[in-house]
Amino acid sequence: MSTVKNWQLGRDIAYPYDENRPKKQWAIVFDLNKCIACQTCTLACKTTWTSGKGQEYMFWNNVETKPWGGYPLAWDLRVLEKLGRQDWSANGEYLGKTLVEAAPPSERVLHWAPEDQDWMYPNIGEDDCAGGTVDGGGHMAQLPHDKWFFYLPRTCAHCTYPACLAACPRKAIYKREEDGIVLIDQTRCKGYGECVRACPYKKSMYNPWTRTSEKCIGCYPAVEQGVQPQCVVNCIGKIRVMGFINPPWSARADNPIDYLVHQKQIALPYYPQLGLEPNIYYIPPVHADPAYLEQMFGPRVHEAIERYRALPQDPVAAGLLCLIGSTDRILHRFKVERGIATGSDADGTELVSVPVTESIFERSAFDANLGVVRNNTP
Repeated sequence: MSTVKNWQLGRDIAYPYDENRPKKQWAIVFDLNKCIACQTCTLACKTTWTSGKGQEYMFWNNVETKPWGGYPLAWDLRVLEKLGRQDWSANGEYLGKTLVEAAPPSERVLHWAPEDQDWMYPNIGEDDCAGGTVDGGGHMAQLPHDKWFFYLPRTCAHCTYPACLAACPRKAIYKREEDGIVLIDQTRCKGYGECVRACPYKKSMYNPWTRTSEKCIGCYPAVEQGVQPQCVVNCIGKIRVMGFINPPWSARADNPIDYLVHQKQIALPYYPQLGLEPNIYYIPPVHADPAYLEQMFGPRVHEAIERYRALPQDPVAAGLLCLIGSTDRILHRFKVERGIATGSDADGTELVSVPVTESIFERSAFDANLGVVRNNTP
């Protein structure tokens, strides 16, 4: 075992291979306050990548309802139960064991292996609400209330320390040096399923037709052309942005992902205690149960929510969020000046600019030029 640095946990951790961060690291930020579970991202991914034989129940991107939804069934609950106690210190250091550190002697990664039936209910628990009952009706204006759920879009996290890569006995899984995307070499994979068992997020999946494992490829053919993945560009709610994240010691304030994760600190990794340094980051929902959110995103979630609530007083952060969904190109840099948010490519060429606040035009009901009265219509 090697000792590697995990900045999400605030300490070094054990991992089977030496630390070797890529030149750039693919990452996505999701704003969970905007997701409406329309599943457009899911269908965009499926029609592009998983419409073949053996892929009928394969969703590289899925959207599940928390706390009761999970694909495969209860994936997060079962992994957390196996991991055991997970404590954090007052300064944000993780005190528990990671999946690698908690692995039994015969395994490289502590795992839970889903059965075939666990994959057959991708929409289980959809819109199921937690909290008190709504007997006789409940008025949602009475805030705060104890009834909550939220939607969680998920893809492969293309972890810095992937559990799938650590567990593969064939060394068929590799992490690309140029962008950090994790791929499975189909010529080397023999379908042992160790990656399916090891990945806690269950984003490595077995194809019974090809008898190999398959997973999200980060839409690397598009990324190589400077275009964001299918799930990102097709997002109706404009909740997600793909870019490249740097570790905190080399973060750039003009990098959209670095700004949201490191500088503004409103986007957090999910289940960081697993120890894989995942590169999927979420802006937490402001209305969900705080204890549940702390379990999912770690102790910094409460501060992240307060910063998100204060966005109306932060024109730079608000301007960056306005850029999300405004272009299909990968944004490497951004700036907000005089009420205009601008996104640029790696060379500094402007790709898109949007107003932080839309102009409002008031029109009188009576039009003197036409001599008519206009009424608002549905």
